[in-house]
Amino acid sequence: MSTDDPVRSSPDAPAAPSPGIEALPVGAVFAHMSLTSAHIKAGATLLAALAIESWEMLSLTYVAGDLERDLHMNSAQLGLVISALFLGMIPGALVWGPLADRIGRRRTCLWSFTGYGVLAVLSALAPDFGLLMAARVLSGFAFAGVFTITFPYFEELLPVRSRGRAAVFLAAGWPFGTLAAVGVAALVGGHGWRAVVLVSATASLWALAIRRWVPESPYWLAQQGRSDEAYDVLARLGATDLDRTRPLTVPGPPAGSIRGLLKGSLARVTVIQVAVNFLFSWGYWGLQSWLPTLLQDRGLSASSSLGFVAVSAVFMIPGYVSAAWLTGRFGRKKVFVGYVLAAAAGGFFFADAHTLTGLYAGMFGLSFFSLGAWGVWDAWVGELYPSPVRGMGYSLGVVGQRVANTAAPSLIGLLLAHSTGFTSTVIFIDLFLVATALLGLALPETEGKELR
Repeated sequence: MSTDDPVRSSPDAPAAPSPGIEALPVGAVFAHMSLTSAHIKAGATLLAALAIESWEMLSLTYVAGDLERDLHMNSAQLGLVISALFLGMIPGALVWGPLADRIGRRRTCLWSFTGYGVLAVLSALAPDFGLLMAARVLSGFAFAGVFTITFPYFEELLPVRSRGRAAVFLAAGWPFGTLAAVGVAALVGGHGWRAVVLVSATASLWALAIRRWVPESPYWLAQQGRSDEAYDVLARLGATDLDRTRPLTVPGPPAGSIRGLLKGSLARVTVIQVAVNFLFSWGYWGLQSWLPTLLQDRGLSASSSLGFVAVSAVFMIPGYVSAAWLTGRFGRKKVFVGYVLAAAAGGFFFADAHTLTGLYAGMFGLSFFSLGAWGVWDAWVGELYPSPVRGMGYSLGVVGQRVANTAAPSLIGLLLAHSTGFTSTVIFIDLFLVATALLGLALPETEGKELR
């Protein structure tokens, strides 16, 4: 028997089905399912969770000036504080990814949100740079759970025909979170950065909404031998003509197995997707984390810079919508590579702009195409892995992102501290997008295929 058979190789797997009763792969049920109101409710709930993730990641960026003055930090220290959340997410993703494969998708979200809320409150009380760094690192560790599992969780609830479009729409939570971060900074920022962090910490209560409106993944339930509960979820999602006498199965290596990701075709997929995550995150986050500062170098005031960021976030939304529509027609690879290259072109235009109109035009292209590509990418990564290691595989990609998110703001802070110009800094960041597109060509297409 192959070691890739979870029924025989995993110590936690259910017993094999009785002779004469044919097991039913969970993915086969989704092949004939239609999109229902239950999917929309779950998607809206997880979209809000993603918006909260975006909000928290950006919350300090838009009050950086007050934070720097209050704790008497220099530019390099400020870059480290902005990076601290992502630094904590690196070990956090490595813990939460395999944990989500073992304890379930929903429980991971609940624990992660709760831990983040408590630690975010503590970070708002930090009296100096060192304690703030420690609190932010721990907040990132806790928050990595919900960030790691949001997309795989939603994909494991979706019909095959709608999975690509719906999962890309989920990514639209990012600009809504960006707008929330800008709005809170504008409305509460006058009371100091601590007030902004405290407000964002209250968003952790959204865990209660996930508990109420998002069912556990039937893939995970089937892996645990809980076929009756998996059938209940499938019925709740709109599946009909279910034969409950057939046990549900999910093929793949043992749950949370790192070894399973480093064998055969999965090893190649893992190396490439981690590299893409690193390059794409550097290219996107390196610019976003310092965008207000870079814009001020172009003569915009602090308030005008926030307005510019808000308008840019609005530009992201049609990018997601167009990418969602196109990925269902042309597949993940063509849309992802095309959008990343178009984003790079927008970035080069933005770097060379010398007027406000030129800056907006360049940022429109960069925001529209880069965030559309992110939506496709977030949907694509989870589909590359079988369910028992989907959380683990996705978590390794998150580590690649977070290494880039941690390094990029600090390195760019050093470049700015040594008077590197606006144009050369943006072009340096933009080259990472070009490399991202080239690597994306090496991954398999998943549109229209059942999840494993």
